Amino acid sequence: MLKLITLILALLGTPLFIVISALALLSFHSVDIDISVVIIEMSRLAETPMLLSLPLFIFAGTLLAESNTPKRLLNLSHLLLSWMPGGLAVVSLVVCAVFTAFTGASGVTIFALGGLLFPALVKDHYSERFSLGLITTSGSLGLLFPPSLPLILYGVISGTRIDHLFLAGILPGILMLVLLIAYSMTRPRTKRKNYIRPSRTDILAGLKESAWELPLPIIVLGGIYGGIFVVGEAAAVTALYVLIVEVLIYRDISWRELPAIMTKSMMLFGGILVVLAASMATTNFLVDQEVPMRLFDLIRSHITSKYTFLLLLNLFLLIVGSMLDIFSALVLILPLIVPIAEGYDVNMIHLGIIFLTNLQIGYCTPPVGLNLFLASYRFDKPVVELYRATLPFLALLLVALLIITYFPALSLFLVNL
Repeated sequence: MLKLITLILALLGTPLFIVISALALLSFHSVDIDISVVIIEMSRLAETPMLLSLPLFIFAGTLLAESNTPKRLLNLSHLLLSWMPGGLAVVSLVVCAVFTAFTGASGVTIFALGGLLFPALVKDHYSERFSLGLITTSGSLGLLFPPSLPLILYGVISGTRIDHLFLAGILPGILMLVLLIAYSMTRPRTKRKNYIRPSRTDILAGLKESAWELPLPIIVLGGIYGGIFVVGEAAAVTALYVLIVEVLIYRDISWRELPAIMTKSMMLFGGILVVLAASMATTNFLVDQEVPMRLFDLIRSHITSKYTFLLLLNLFLLIVGSMLDIFSALVLILPLIVPIAEGYDVNMIHLGIIFLTNLQIGYCTPPVGLNLFLASYRFDKPVVELYRATLPFLALLLVALLIITYFPALSLFLVNL
C-alpha cells in the first residue's frame, strides 16, 4: 500500500529524490533491515574522494556559461576554420562540443550558443531546417570529452577510474564529431558565399582575445596524465583558474554576481548528490536481495550472446535517454546494468562509453528527447519541426554508436597505451 502511494506521488510530480528515498526506506523496512543503513550510505557517499571533483567542475562550467567565453570561442573558431567547406557549420559543431565538455549540460549549450549560432547559420545561407538540426544535435556532442560531468559521475557510481574514462571518451567523441562534420561539409546552401580569408592580424587578435581560455584543456588533461595532480585536484585548479580569468582578467563576471552563480552551481550539485545518495541506498537493497543476479539469470536464459545483449542494451538506453536527463539515468539505471554487463564480460570502461553515447543520442531522440524541447522553446519552433531537422544527424550518431559498441578497441586504445 505504501509503495502504491509512493508511485502515485511520483506520477504527481514529487521530487525524484523524495520518491527514491521513500522506496529505499520502505524496501529496507519490508525485510526488517534497520533503515539507518540509508543514512550510512549517504555518509559514505559524501566521503568519496572522486565526488569532490563534481561541484568544482560544475562551478567552473557555470562560470564559463555566464561569461563571454562562448562568443570568444566562436569568434576564434570562425577565424581558424572558416576556410573549410561548410566552415560555419564545422565551427558550430566544434565550439558546441568543447563548450558542452566543460559545462556538462546540453541545455546550457543550446541556450548559451544557440542564440549566436542559429541566426549566423541562416545568414550564411544554410537552410533553417539544417541549422536547427545541427544546433539541437550538437548541444550534447561533447559529453564524451573530458572533463565531462557525466564521465565523472559514471566513474563514481561504477567504481571505474575517472582518468581512464577521460581517455576512453576521446576517440569515440572524435568519431561522432568527424561524422557530423563530414555530413555538414556536403550540405548545399541556398546561396554561395565568397570566402574572405582572415588576415594574420585578425587571427592573432582572436588568439589574444581567447589566450586565457585556450589552456583549459591542457591544464585538465596535461595535469592529470602528466602526473601533476589527480582528478579532484585538477577540478580545484580548473575552478580557481576559471574564477581568476573570468572575474579578474576578463571581468565578464562581477563580484556581485558570484554568489548567485555559486548558488546556481551548488543547487545543481546538491540535486545530483541527494538523488545519487538515495539511489545508492536503493541499490544496496537490490544487491542484498540479489535482484541484479536474478535479473542476469533471467536475461541469460534467453540471451546467450554478448553482442545481442549489447544491441538490446543500446535500444533500452536510447529509450531511457529520451525520457530522463543524463544524471537521473546514470543514477537510476547504471547500478542495475553494471552487474549484468559484468556477467557478459563487458569491460566497464567500454560500458561507460556505450552508456553515455546512448544517453547523449537520447537527448535528441523523438518523441521526448530533452534537446528537442529545449530547442523548440529556445527558437520558438514546433517540436515536430525539430524531429524532422534532427533525423539526418541522428542517423549518423546511431552509426557511430554501432561502431563504438562493437569495436571496443576504439574506446580502450588510449587507455591501453
